[in-house]
Amino acid sequence: MRPSIAPLALLALSPLASCASGGQPWVEIKGQRFTVEVADDHDERARGLMFRDQLADGSGMLFVHDAERPLAYWMKNTRIPLDIFYFDASRKLVSVSRGVPACSLGDRCPPYPSDGPAQYVLELNAGQANALGVAPGDAITFGPGIPERGAP
Repeated sequence: MRPSIAPLALLALSPLASCASGGQPWVEIKGQRFTVEVADDHDERARGLMFRDQLADGSGMLFVHDAERPLAYWMKNTRIPLDIFYFDASRKLVSVSRGVPACSLGDRCPPYPSDGPAQYVLELNAGQANALGVAPGDAITFGPGIPERGAP
């Protein structure tokens, strides 16, 4: 089965999903908390972080898919180097694409596939994977209000 390609660099200014307590949504990896924008429908996932000039320290974007499957993200129109974390349905780290460079080549930007089926994808500033010392099998914790499944 060929992995689906979800545009990675398409993170224009999508609204933050709000959690039940009214604060910003967050995730934790290895004891480090990051505020996240949640992309849980097709249009938000397609837009991703496109055309952004920066991503604030301690923040990222969480992509929530409707099911676990092989995924590949790309950096079309993404101006920020990123680390791309792929998590399975049980929220365990499948793989990381580290230091993925910005890409202005449009549809010629290369894909960065997961090493196995994934349902959640987290994008953080490049260098965070090394700083956290992540390894396959590490867990991600979701704060309140983050959906289990995205829209198709």
